[in-house]
Amino acid sequence: MPTDALDARIVTLFTDNPRMSVLEASRRLAVARATVQARLDRMQETGVIAGWGPRIDAEALGYDVVAYCSLTIRQDTGHDAVVAALSRIPEIQEVHTVSGESDLLARVAARSNSDLQRVIDAIVATNTVLRTSSVIVLNTHFQGRMLPLLNAAATPEA
Repeated sequence: MPTDALDARIVTLFTDNPRMSVLEASRRLAVARATVQARLDRMQETGVIAGWGPRIDAEALGYDVVAYCSLTIRQDTGHDAVVAALSRIPEIQEVHTVSGESDLLARVAARSNSDLQRVIDAIVATNTVLRTSSVIVLNTHFQGRMLPLLNAAATPEA
């Protein structure tokens, strides 16, 4: 979906101030309210804006450990059954089918290293995962970084 500099400015403004009204955004951007609303509607309809809502911080809930777990699945089970089983484990935040030596990559939140072991045990207990390999995140420098990508997409190619 083509975007332009105004689209990027609108999304940036609402990213920085998610509770701002469309009228206030139009004032700050010096464009008509209807223009801002039409562009927001278009970006939602085409999926550029995937949703609106609060971002929950797992660390603030007591989940101080983040790990990425490579999962090798039972091939006779199929991905859908594995994903369904994993979706019942609340500490699993993301699951991606990947290429390489493992089949899936899961982002997991845990309260401690020993709690991470409990989550990994729960993953294996689904009987859909044969083995896991995990790396623990020591420090997060940035995440959910979409505005630079939006700005790059909105910049005409030279």
